[in-house]
Amino acid sequence: MTMAKKLEEMSNVHIDWNTIVETDYNEKKNLLIASGDLPEMFFGAGFTDTELMKYGKDGTIIPLNDLIDKHMPNLKALFDKRPDIKAEVTAPDGNIYSLPAGEELGTGQEEIGANPDFLYINEDWLKKLGLSMPTTLQEYHDVLVAFKTKDPNGNGKADEIPLSFVNAFWTGDIGYLFGAFGVPDKTYQPANNAYAEHLNVDNGKVSYAAIQDGYKDAVREIAKWVGEGLVDQESFTQEYTQYYAKGKTEQETLGSFLWWDHTDVVGPERDKHYPIVPPFKDMVVKWNNGSALSRGGSVITKEAKNPALVAAWLDLIYKPETTAEVRWGPVGEWFEKSADGKLVQKSDISNPGEFRQKVSLGGGGVFTGEDFEKIAPPEARAQQRLDDIKNIFVPQMQKEKYPNIFFTEEELKTIDKLKPEIQTYTNSMRAKFMLKGVSDSEWSDYLASLKNMGLDDLMKVYQDGYDRYLAALK
Repeated sequence: MTMAKKLEEMSNVHIDWNTIVETDYNEKKNLLIASGDLPEMFFGAGFTDTELMKYGKDGTIIPLNDLIDKHMPNLKALFDKRPDIKAEVTAPDGNIYSLPAGEELGTGQEEIGANPDFLYINEDWLKKLGLSMPTTLQEYHDVLVAFKTKDPNGNGKADEIPLSFVNAFWTGDIGYLFGAFGVPDKTYQPANNAYAEHLNVDNGKVSYAAIQDGYKDAVREIAKWVGEGLVDQESFTQEYTQYYAKGKTEQETLGSFLWWDHTDVVGPERDKHYPIVPPFKDMVVKWNNGSALSRGGSVITKEAKNPALVAAWLDLIYKPETTAEVRWGPVGEWFEKSADGKLVQKSDISNPGEFRQKVSLGGGGVFTGEDFEKIAPPEARAQQRLDDIKNIFVPQMQKEKYPNIFFTEEELKTIDKLKPEIQTYTNSMRAKFMLKGVSDSEWSDYLASLKNMGLDDLMKVYQDGYDRYLAALK
């Protein structure tokens, strides 16, 4: 690979690569560790938190703190500028066992995935029915009623779908609308499956959205909409391919929907008349949990003959220009330089997704939101989303989110024991409540069941982890 050769020229260090097919990686990695036949490093290691703690504790992989301070100036500069990234890769024992990796389009609340659920509406139907863009949940409800009863597509059939979504998916989930009741509900956290869904943070306090009064009010309201025929009942079971088809019917039938990008659902021919519905008055917009970055970067093992040299080689990848080439592809193959010196994707790449797999070394480096601004600008569609996040949603967005916490071994045991049952039960009852409503007695039974499943103990783990994360930022 061109980039591997380029790194060798830059460092004067030769790497003997042992490449493993991704589907076989975990099995072969475990065999190497069990046999003691270790490489000097795992590049783009992808170790789980449990593995990092276990192998850090028994000495299979070495702590990197001192190596970073003494031999990794590029990474150290990143940590100095972004202590949150350092905190994310710092284990509960204070050591850093693996390097950060990922691409961060935008930063903080303005990150591209801060709110993965945009609400879109058929503006042509609004105009035809003499309606304005809704500014409150009640106004939105009234628009949905009009879409259902006044034949806005003009075909004389009751085939309009006022509202559709994809339940509990990473995007397109109805939990965005729960923010109109003050309790946005999050059903997906990127880059870390260790913690449950439905977590919010306010003034340092971690809460479980699915037991709050506002959540109860939200599911009751959606149940009323279902009863009125305003909600596509297939929303609770459909997959995204089925969802896409509803936006591309020969005659338009979709009134409003939640998704990452309207073009995916309705196609480029119709996307212009499906604008974003701005957040309703007093609505709390969710700031999605997790992080665009991960602890999945490289680790150095106890077999490294010269750990300082390995660290110095890895540090080359944390120079932003080199990071871009490692993560996408080298200049001349993936990038070309623009007149102002920025790296831009070459225009003659016919299938970027497939081509990137061939030319990117991958496995490491962090490309931050600032790097996208200064070094390699994002594609136009991504930039539009960043602008929409900043201008439309950030003013009403939550001020805190639950980050990608590094839990202790004991905490991970508690999560593994309690989370699966609690999360499965919460999600199944959420769908049931939205379809059929919930009485006060049913709500009380639901809360009691979650308590008996150990929700309080699980929440203590999340709170302890968050407190430790905040302390690591200081």
